[in-house]
Amino acid sequence: MRKVVLVTGASSGVGLALCKRLLEEDDELHVCLACRNVSKAEAVSADLLASHPAAEVSIVQVDVSNLQSVIRASSELKQRFQRLDYVYLNAGIMPNPQLNIKALFCGLFSRKVIHMFSTAEGLLTQEDKVTADGLQEVFETNVFGHFILIQELEPLLCHRDSPSQLIWTSSRNARKSNFHLEDIQHSRGQEPYSSSKYAVDLLSVALNRNFNPRGLYSSVVCPGTMVTNMTYGILPPLVWTLLLPIIWLLRFFANAFTLTPYNGTEALVWLFHQKPESLNPLTKYLSATTGFGSNYVATQKMDLDEDTAEKFYQNLLELEKRVRVTIQKT
Repeated sequence: MRKVVLVTGASSGVGLALCKRLLEEDDELHVCLACRNVSKAEAVSADLLASHPAAEVSIVQVDVSNLQSVIRASSELKQRFQRLDYVYLNAGIMPNPQLNIKALFCGLFSRKVIHMFSTAEGLLTQEDKVTADGLQEVFETNVFGHFILIQELEPLLCHRDSPSQLIWTSSRNARKSNFHLEDIQHSRGQEPYSSSKYAVDLLSVALNRNFNPRGLYSSVVCPGTMVTNMTYGILPPLVWTLLLPIIWLLRFFANAFTLTPYNGTEALVWLFHQKPESLNPLTKYLSATTGFGSNYVATQKMDLDEDTAEKFYQNLLELEKRVRVTIQKT
């Protein structure tokens, strides 16, 4: 029986590279592309099947920043499949990123220059907005939409005899200082992306605590620093052209500069081969690349505690109740 892999944000960047690499590992998989843009997904599907004719590739339209879309897609998936073996929760946004020029130049002449480029800590702010669901867009897209997806797909994921895996695309930029339980949507801050990725880390830990006995396991991954559609708009093309040689050199001193989506999927593909029961729920798995271009997986203990993770999970459950009442009225 074919294993089924669901990938959100599968039409570009890390999601697209992941689908290609998974089929290189096992060309008899059923890969389901969960995407907003159906025409892009259809083009990706045709390309994947041309390269891997033994595979099965399907599409489900979903916009994780729209809860009605998430619920519709979940209903469709429950009609199609009896179980999902892997769910890669990869879709995400970093809207209107603004570079803090002062922080950049200060960092260039400090001892933290490599750390700064590896994590973008303090470098980027974003302009968030409120969605039609009344939620902050970054929080809903990167965290809450996926949380609702998991809740809806629970019957396909919880099988004690054969575990399923959730694999989240997190970030080295997930900073504890940017997250507050009193403002889980980061509505009063300027770094919603960092806050949302820290929230992802917390949620993964809480999901393990609550769902491991039922056969569902969760892990988080950082794909590293890459040049993708999400990051390319931060700086003008000329600046990227000037910076890339420097970044290539920095790879000899730090492993975070994966640079390409293919390299960035290293940890996501590695987790595909692991027994989820053997993984540490407090560990983040990092895609890493050496100065000579070799890829490998590094690990990092997450800067969080399980009590905070559980409180955040309970907050999400309360928010879910309120949002579902609103959806039912519309």
